[in-house]
Amino acid sequence: MCLLLLSVVCSSTWAANTPCSGKKGGVARCDGELFLCSDGSVSASKKSCSSIYGGQSQARPQARVQEADGCACGTGSFCTGPRGGVYCLTPGGNKSYRRH
Repeated sequence: MCLLLLSVVCSSTWAANTPCSGKKGGVARCDGELFLCSDGSVSASKKSCSSIYGGQSQARPQARVQEADGCACGTGSFCTGPRGGVYCLTPGGNKSYRRH
């Protein structure tokens, strides 16, 4: 009985620590080292998407722009907010901040 309970606790803990878990809907694809989630946001995970799922081994340069129209998530371009936060815009128009 204890082994079953331990395995349930471990699997729920593991699921909570995966990129794009919960309402984000899972990983849609990689954008260099970043995980793009199914909801259009960028995961805050510090793991490397390309090293887990294969593909590009080098991180591509991330352009930072000031205009909001040029920083859609998945394009590789990010905007910088007034307090220095780096983000991209999800398809729904929300900001998805990138971890430093």
